[in-house]
Amino acid sequence: MLDKNGIAKRIAKELQDGYYVNLGIGIPTLVANYVPEGIAVEFQSENGVLGMGQFPFEGEEDADIINAGKQTITTLPGASFFDSATSFGMIRGQHVDLTILGAMEVSETGDIANWKIPGKMVKGMGGAMDLVASAENIIVAMMHTNRAGESKLLKTCSLPLTGVRCVKRIVTNLALLEVTENGFKLLERAPGVTVEEIEDATEGNLLIEGEIPEMHI
Repeated sequence: MLDKNGIAKRIAKELQDGYYVNLGIGIPTLVANYVPEGIAVEFQSENGVLGMGQFPFEGEEDADIINAGKQTITTLPGASFFDSATSFGMIRGQHVDLTILGAMEVSETGDIANWKIPGKMVKGMGGAMDLVASAENIIVAMMHTNRAGESKLLKTCSLPLTGVRCVKRIVTNLALLEVTENGFKLLERAPGVTVEEIEDATEGNLLIEGEIPEMHI
């Protein structure tokens, strides 16, 4: 089973040289710490940063340099800062190659709910709706179940949607899955996790073809 850093490490393997990548708040921000050697990736944040690096070490934080989740970040040589209008122009103009988001729920058809729980105070949607509406490649980083042990990979999302039929892949603490026309296709198992455990934790339709390999992190 993976922890949050393990999920980020596995997603980092999906990065390709030259990619422009937007990282959502939560687990996705950790991906910047695990960029594979030999490739160059530009991380973008919708508050107006291009060229984010790893999280700063304790004591080296600069409170003026933050991501969209208000976490302190580092920047790489050549990084740039700009207003949110320019940032959203980059997003809406489809200049981001990969978007990595957290989610509360994902449906078997690729719908995502990640911004609101009715009855609870929220700060707002942020850039999520623009990202899912514009991105061609969306990977979700999330826990497979909620705190009550209920599946977050569903037939139909119960929470207000952020986007419809947009998620391509999902990496959870249990598995790597691809969204297909027929449901969630199981591609890899997290270390120490059985196919049966993934089946039990998945409400949506789960496609299992042949022997499912264990992830290499």
